[in-house]
Amino acid sequence: MLANSKPTLKKIVIVGGVAGGMSAAARARRLSEKSEIIVLERSGYVSYANCGLPYFLGGEIESREDLVVQTPASLLNRFNLDIRVHHEVAEIDAKAKQVSIKNLTTGNTYRESYDDLILSTGASPIRPRVKGIDSAGVFALRSIEDVDSIQSWLDTQKPRRAVIAGGGFIGLEMAEQLTRKGLSVTLIDSKDQVLAPIDPEMAAHAHSELRKHGVKLVLGAPISAFLAPEEKVSSVADTPKSCWVLAGDNAPVPADIVILGLGIRPEVSLARKAGLVIGKQGGIRVNEKLQTSSPHIWAVGDAIEVHHPLSGEWTLIALGGPANRQGRIAANNILGASDAYCGTIGTAVLRIFDLTVASVGLNEGQLKTSTIPYELVYVHPTNHASYYPGAARLDMKVLFHKETGVLLGAQVIGKDGTDKRIDVLATAIKAHMTIRDIAELELAYAPPFGSAKDPINLAGMTGTNLLDGFLEQVHYHQIAALRESGVCLIDVRSDEERARGFIDGSIHIPLPELRKRLLEIPSGTNVVTYCQSGQRSYIAYRVLKQNGFNVKNLSGGYLTWASNLSADQNAPFAQGLAPSAVASHGANKV
Repeated sequence: MLANSKPTLKKIVIVGGVAGGMSAAARARRLSEKSEIIVLERSGYVSYANCGLPYFLGGEIESREDLVVQTPASLLNRFNLDIRVHHEVAEIDAKAKQVSIKNLTTGNTYRESYDDLILSTGASPIRPRVKGIDSAGVFALRSIEDVDSIQSWLDTQKPRRAVIAGGGFIGLEMAEQLTRKGLSVTLIDSKDQVLAPIDPEMAAHAHSELRKHGVKLVLGAPISAFLAPEEKVSSVADTPKSCWVLAGDNAPVPADIVILGLGIRPEVSLARKAGLVIGKQGGIRVNEKLQTSSPHIWAVGDAIEVHHPLSGEWTLIALGGPANRQGRIAANNILGASDAYCGTIGTAVLRIFDLTVASVGLNEGQLKTSTIPYELVYVHPTNHASYYPGAARLDMKVLFHKETGVLLGAQVIGKDGTDKRIDVLATAIKAHMTIRDIAELELAYAPPFGSAKDPINLAGMTGTNLLDGFLEQVHYHQIAALRESGVCLIDVRSDEERARGFIDGSIHIPLPELRKRLLEIPSGTNVVTYCQSGQRSYIAYRVLKQNGFNVKNLSGGYLTWASNLSADQNAPFAQGLAPSAVASHGANKV
């Protein structure tokens, strides 16, 4: 902690503004009124709402001026900061504690000394070396200048067809916003799913939502070229204004505009040239105080590798919240504190049309490659009391340590209440809570806002049953193999639900009839129960278990199984049910 005493006066030079750099500058000024603080920013904007850029292009944020949080003049007036935009740091001399700077407006170069230097150099959009990537109408989106270029193209070219290259956060936000503006949107990704932080069966919900709103998905198809409009290609489409996009074995996609959302890469060229240690993930390596390998050089934001508290690994997580906190901690430590940055667990949220998608911590893919033994639960409750008007389903996946129950990660998707639940789970993970602990959380309840057993509680109770041996489960991806092995699948839902679709080969015994129809279940066979969400089939599991059957429950029920199946539009679907029916059918009452 920083003692509330008069700090040492310092000359602090900060390379890069926006989240981490400006947070550091403002904090340093609040702690030390007499220190000299210089911020050097290569672009023309030092403090702007980076995360709001897609929403301005889509028209939800109406004024460009609303994106600019502070100007050099306002920062001078408020914090007495020396802000120099259009100034690029070309070189760092760590031994002499000086930086070489080029004024991009005048072309002049000069040197500036420092007592402490903070690198907030951020990250740049990935631009793979493929033919035509620098074609007219192909844009990345990272800065105000990028927004101006894209807006100019939209105004002058009046594009009708957009291609989004990449299904990450920026790509999905732009797919939504350009659809909102009336463009026909195709999203292309080399992976088989959008949103790498979430697992495939959860990403399936995002796929359904995108398709429902007319976004064409081309997945598992790496882009190989952007061909000029005049090049002859085999297509019935008219000539595009930007390029033809070649991806995988698919037909050329005409694009009047292309937005690159292929991810970002840490800006470390300056740090590498200065001899600072670069980590295996490609980011600047810092210690817990955010010091680089040079003691008077600090680094924050998207340019650094961070320690993941759950896996213990170094990773790259580019988020505005952590960058702001890192800037504050670096300033504290420069001015006398000994604060530690405890790592980033990666709490993120995204709107995709009518859905909110959120995640925190480790996903199952990451856990499979780790040495951490884990278990997981799916639950599909409603966002508030099911009897109150407007209740909508939440799809939740919660991962936890198989032995201790310590929470490891979560993914939540739904129309309303998603952000509330992911924030609770993020807080629980930060506090090292267990799956048992969240079963006992006392959360606010009134019919318009929640349920007596909140979805968080339900996930905790389900996980606790697993830890205590009151539940054994199988997961959606095991069903095909289990059917081949001769397992007896029992559908305990109602006749009405069964009529909408079922897992082929299952026996239908509604839960209220189960105790009277035990003799219909083949003796000596392994049994798997399922319902719509996993709750009623858990009751069936307990009935059968106590009647001597070798039984397990399908985690997440029919909803999780069917959503995964619908991820591939070409896959054979559930008996008698189209994908849209699953998407629209509500969860069980809880």
